[in-house]
Amino acid sequence: MSGRTIVVDYGIGNVFSVCNALREIGGEAELTGDLTAIRAADRVILPGVGAFARAMDALHAKGISDALRDFVATGKPFLGICIGMQVLMDRSSEFGDTEGLGFVPGSVERIASQSPSGQPLRVPHIGWAPLEASGGEAGDRWQATALEGADEAGEAVYFVHSYHCMPTDPTHRIAYVDYDGLEVTAAIRRDNITGLQFHPERSGKAGQQILQTFLTT
Repeated sequence: MSGRTIVVDYGIGNVFSVCNALREIGGEAELTGDLTAIRAADRVILPGVGAFARAMDALHAKGISDALRDFVATGKPFLGICIGMQVLMDRSSEFGDTEGLGFVPGSVERIASQSPSGQPLRVPHIGWAPLEASGGEAGDRWQATALEGADEAGEAVYFVHSYHCMPTDPTHRIAYVDYDGLEVTAAIRRDNITGLQFHPERSGKAGQQILQTFLTT
């Protein structure tokens, strides 16, 4: 890993577990909400758990949303995890309509309570599932992304969520999981921006591979 990696601290959930996961793979990251540090970073990771509106309120209140916008404009690698992925979208329907950062066109919608065949689905979606490539083979769709090599790890990743991202442009969705026939968005990418719905810090070997790839690209 080269350069300065910032894990954004904005008071929303699992920031320490992400930092610990980075240390386990030999990475170094600075946990901070300092706006100058975020703007000057070489890589930024935005974790988070909980409700979309609460996350957006925290980002706005601390001025971090503007700092993230400035960072993304540099073209340097940006990674959002869980709620940190969902806030990248235009808006979310969770507890009413809430505006997001708008980095990736589309919305965040509740996972359907029925499969395409009419079978009931448990929501929230909790557990381990293997990633599937959207619109092509993993080797092609995941090349030069944080998921490159994830198929070789051969393991499932861990999810816990009730809402998922629905990009306007289907090419921005690079991975999904098959939830009893329903395709649930697992990862998105647009330019230098990557979002992961699952928790790489809780996903064993596959999660470590994804974090390692992000730190070295």
